[in-house]
Amino acid sequence: MSEREPSVHDLGGLDGAVLVFGGPYSNLEAAQAIRAEAARLGIPPARTICTGDTVAYCADPGATVALIRDWGIPVVLGNVEEQLGAGAADCACGFTPGSACAELSAQWYAHAEREITADDRRWMAGLPRRIRFTLGGRRLAAIHGGASRINRWVFASTPAAEKLDEIALAAAEGARLDGIIAGHCGLPFADVVAGQLWCNAGTVGMPANDGTPRVWYALLTPERPGVIAIELRALTYDFERTAQKMRRAGLAEAYARALETGLWPPVDILPPAEQAAAGRRLAAVRVRWGLAERSAAA
Repeated sequence: MSEREPSVHDLGGLDGAVLVFGGPYSNLEAAQAIRAEAARLGIPPARTICTGDTVAYCADPGATVALIRDWGIPVVLGNVEEQLGAGAADCACGFTPGSACAELSAQWYAHAEREITADDRRWMAGLPRRIRFTLGGRRLAAIHGGASRINRWVFASTPAAEKLDEIALAAAEGARLDGIIAGHCGLPFADVVAGQLWCNAGTVGMPANDGTPRVWYALLTPERPGVIAIELRALTYDFERTAQKMRRAGLAEAYARALETGLWPPVDILPPAEQAAAGRRLAAVRVRWGLAERSAAA
């Protein structure tokens, strides 16, 4: 998939904690849970960012998009929004042709096609590819997959040089850039490379392949100029209800079961390190970017 000239929404300077999450994936219950979590934390819509793919595996694409739109938060264009907004024939997720994930995606994409309205498609087509903002003196950009390609997979194990190349490419589009907040890969991590940040907030629509039904989001809190605390936090929601609705809708059992077990169907897009970590319970992570400190809590 080639990348066209990116559209950018600049939020300017943000004062206070920023909540970032990815991939609601048509999971209405998870979308409701993350909205309630933002309210609990006192974070307004203007400081809540979604990294795209509002629609995917689960049963409620229309209702999930309606919730996100009603919430009024900034949303990055994901590959699914790009494809649905353009009336394309598939999700362009980047799965290997002929793989199980590629075949399963055809089913949920067809379900989404039936449920999404023309007005939703227009909203999707108008979403920005980049959302820029300044926090604690740091210049950040929220994107979907990579700066080079909307559906690029960037994982924790992706070489540091490749992450730096992606940050440099995003920076070349405009002002100075200190870090990236991304989505798409579905696995949360925070990596500081040569002083620059690559953080994946994880997704709320599917678990993180760690053997638990929890889903993930990121909280970025400015502590003082140049220092930001980045927390990767787990979130619980009514996954049983979501799985039941998927089964009633006749959607893939593999993904309904993934909600319950916390384990993805076999996916060939995962690098060896991420494949080896499947089923290993993730711990919440706190990184103080700007200081050589990192802590993790169960």
